[in-house]
Amino acid sequence: MGQQIALLAAVSGFDVACVDTSAEAVAKAEEFVAGWLPKQLAKGRITEEQVSGVKEHLRFVTDMEAAAKDADMVIEAAVENVEIKRAIFAKLDKIAPPHAILATNSSYLVSSKIADATDRPDKVLNMHFFNPALIMKTVEVVQGPHVSDETVATVMEVSRALGKTPAKVNKEVYGFLCNRIFSVITKEACYLLDQGIASVEDIDNAVKGALGHPMGPLELLDMTGIDLEYHLGMERYRETGNPVDKPSPGLIERYARGDYGRKTGKGFYDYTDK
Repeated sequence: MGQQIALLAAVSGFDVACVDTSAEAVAKAEEFVAGWLPKQLAKGRITEEQVSGVKEHLRFVTDMEAAAKDADMVIEAAVENVEIKRAIFAKLDKIAPPHAILATNSSYLVSSKIADATDRPDKVLNMHFFNPALIMKTVEVVQGPHVSDETVATVMEVSRALGKTPAKVNKEVYGFLCNRIFSVITKEACYLLDQGIASVEDIDNAVKGALGHPMGPLELLDMTGIDLEYHLGMERYRETGNPVDKPSPGLIERYARGDYGRKTGKGFYDYTDK
């Protein structure tokens, strides 16, 4: 998600630093951008001028201070773990200029769990992109009780400048808008599969054919990552203590095997021949 958000911003004309503490991850991000640009150019989706602009505006670094010291805005896209995010935001708060907005791309975790790790809670909020960030048009902008109107207005404006349609969420709620709805669908799909009521293919085909979804819920989990869904479920379970919030048995099995979906070649579907 991070590399796609960075590339999207660069295509939109912003000066961007894409940062990860892992040199390998940064190299993969550079490789992704290098492969994406000529493909989009060949399809006529971007111009030569935009390609040159991306190369001029986008840089890749492993040093957070080098990336954030002059930033007007930071978008964090780290793993869905509140302690890791709090540590990142505490560090960013010391590095980024006082006026900088610090946004989290978290799919579920509300920014009020992170904001007090900084001295600028009014400038800390959720800016949630959907995967793939380069394609999906919606961005959820969540105004927690600590977030100023000015911060929300700025992030809404930035979202539009990125070519997105921002959906303003007026109150913090776990999972925001779309993921709350999606989680109900995926939980039920996993239950139907675990109970042997229907196959992966029949569940997905029914949702696509009857409900008009472009992708089935299990197919979509393979794309977004079974590991992500597992961590989100476990984080929620740790918070509530309610067994209902645990990931489904079938999802836990796949996570334990390392079958995370498309990224590993197997998930609910097998992609090894593709």
